[in-house]
Amino acid sequence: MLASQRNATAMTDATPLPFDLPAVGRKKLTVDFDGGNQSSDAGLLLLRAAEKKVGVCARLADTVRDRRDPTRVRHAMFELVSARVLAIACGYEDGNDHDWLRHDPALKMAVGRCPETGAALASQSTISRFENAPTKRDAARLAKALVDQFTARVTPAHRDIFDLDDTFDAAHGGQQMTFWNAHHDERGFAPMHVYHAGTGLPVAAILRPAKTPNGREVRTVIKHLTKRILKAWKKANIVWRGDSHYGRVEAMDWCDESGVGYIFGFAGNSVLDAMVAETADHLRFWHALSDAPKARCYKALEYKAGSWSAPRRVIARIEASMHPDPSPSHPQAMRQEIDVRYVVTSLDGDPERLYEGVYCQRGQAENLIKLHKAQLASDRTSCHSATANQVRLVLHTAAFWLMHTVRAAIPQGHALARCDFNTLRLRLLKIAARVIEHGRRIRVHLPSSMIEKTVFRAIALGLSPFG
Repeated sequence: MLASQRNATAMTDATPLPFDLPAVGRKKLTVDFDGGNQSSDAGLLLLRAAEKKVGVCARLADTVRDRRDPTRVRHAMFELVSARVLAIACGYEDGNDHDWLRHDPALKMAVGRCPETGAALASQSTISRFENAPTKRDAARLAKALVDQFTARVTPAHRDIFDLDDTFDAAHGGQQMTFWNAHHDERGFAPMHVYHAGTGLPVAAILRPAKTPNGREVRTVIKHLTKRILKAWKKANIVWRGDSHYGRVEAMDWCDESGVGYIFGFAGNSVLDAMVAETADHLRFWHALSDAPKARCYKALEYKAGSWSAPRRVIARIEASMHPDPSPSHPQAMRQEIDVRYVVTSLDGDPERLYEGVYCQRGQAENLIKLHKAQLASDRTSCHSATANQVRLVLHTAAFWLMHTVRAAIPQGHALARCDFNTLRLRLLKIAARVIEHGRRIRVHLPSSMIEKTVFRAIALGLSPFG
């Protein structure tokens, strides 16, 4: 080694000298860097237990074709996938973070390496090559693996509802597949998210341009996902749910032909408005006689649009309410307004139950997207290649699986059992720990002042096969 290299290494590995800070309670305050091997993310041990239970990282690693020379591989595919997914779950959404996370003792243990004697994990450059290496076929296989992960972990119920929705991800550069979105006034993506309503688990995340999906696109997604799910479940009562963007005639025709249920928002038109006009007049009259701020009624219709091959069931929700209408002479004046919303569905049953109890519950999918996007940074699609960004989307979805598994292991009734992922991360993952590796045992010392000691232990033992 050259003298300059030895000097650079010595400067990098040098431990800073202790220093003093202002006294506390008339006692001298000294700070040093001799605390030993420590981590600020002891909760990675919970994520490790969650991975061992659900195996989402292992499934993705087995799906990706490794084209590297086996004689030169220092980081196995599972180590690359799990390190990236675990880092995302802990809030490190940038690959650059791996340049120092690779030495973190908790992350090394979570991936499967010893905290002190184990070699360092993959650096940022290796993680970047990993994300950009998969081909389009590999990315498609990863997306299918997520569906297989869902069907392997969830048992079909009497009726399984799947929510379709998309969200806007802004692009800042020359990424492939971006599209100008006039509503957001910038270029970006509109990835399509699919969630299982019964469990809140993600089923698929598909990168796409920032524009409204057309009928052929919606039909393709519903068709392939339905067939993939039924391939594992064999028999299930599947219902697709979405807003009016997804109520396309091509998708509904395929569902009708395949015996698959659906309930979609419908934009409505003058013909439908005329069909509910009499009911709306009755509601307006009775609402005017009552003291209620608003009144609702529901009506089921048989309607055939011009592009439909046959009539379909449309449910109208009609609402009368009072709104301020001030004027100089009557500043407290109110006016009555009628609001009509429509859904189109293949389901039978009471119109009110279908609208309120089935369709309106799709709002939960928007909350799940917030967890995915705002709290797990699934909008970090900043690679140039669209394929690499699709791979990133899959990795962030895998992090969703692990966080969901940890939260599901919290005893019911505890305040954290229904918390969001940010709260879960702050209370259970971002915990300091001192790690000591002995010849036959690894000891992890958590803070004596830790608030959630009991629930941390309960989750760890509950997820462990020996718990």
